[in-house]
Amino acid sequence: MIVSGLKYALECEGYIATHCENVKSSIETINSNRFDLVILDIGLPDGTGFDVAKNLTSIPIIFLTAVDDEQKIVKAFDLGAADYVTKPFRVRELLARIKRTLNQNNTERSYINIGDVKIDTDSGKVYVAENMIQLTALEYRLLLIFANQKGRLLTRTQILESIWDYEGNFVEDNTLTVYIKRLREKLGDAIKIETVRGVGYRAN
Repeated sequence: MIVSGLKYALECEGYIATHCENVKSSIETINSNRFDLVILDIGLPDGTGFDVAKNLTSIPIIFLTAVDDEQKIVKAFDLGAADYVTKPFRVRELLARIKRTLNQNNTERSYINIGDVKIDTDSGKVYVAENMIQLTALEYRLLLIFANQKGRLLTRTQILESIWDYEGNFVEDNTLTVYIKRLREKLGDAIKIETVRGVGYRAN
């Protein structure tokens, strides 16, 4: 009943709210979508809200729980919680806390956009619309190069000099072609990577 009422209140304020019932589904849902805020209860069927919080690196968290224990409150803030609200709670007050947390977070997070692709450089995650796109480390670095040089013609040599694999080895010319192809396949029409024959690439 609390979840239904809170979800309704959030949607009336223009938010899109997703409800997960346990630790497993929460982590899976968060990892495959983009969320601006997570509201966690401590008591969950297959664990605790702390288990979810440990898997979040850059999403603000508000704990909303009946647990009014100093040790638990301290633990929540140690895990990076932005706020801790105990039940029973007033909906309007909670909405005000949510708005404050979102406003604070929006001023701190760093995003880069290219085409319809959004790069969260704080977390290293890439989104097309609300969907997170899984990229390898090199694909992510290549995308960052294009995003930081939007519309500029980059030679293959310039790109190659900026990319190293995870062992620090220089990336070969043929490998670059493979990574460009993979980026195009994964990002689709969300980004336009233009091949300039004999020179290099331009992305928008």
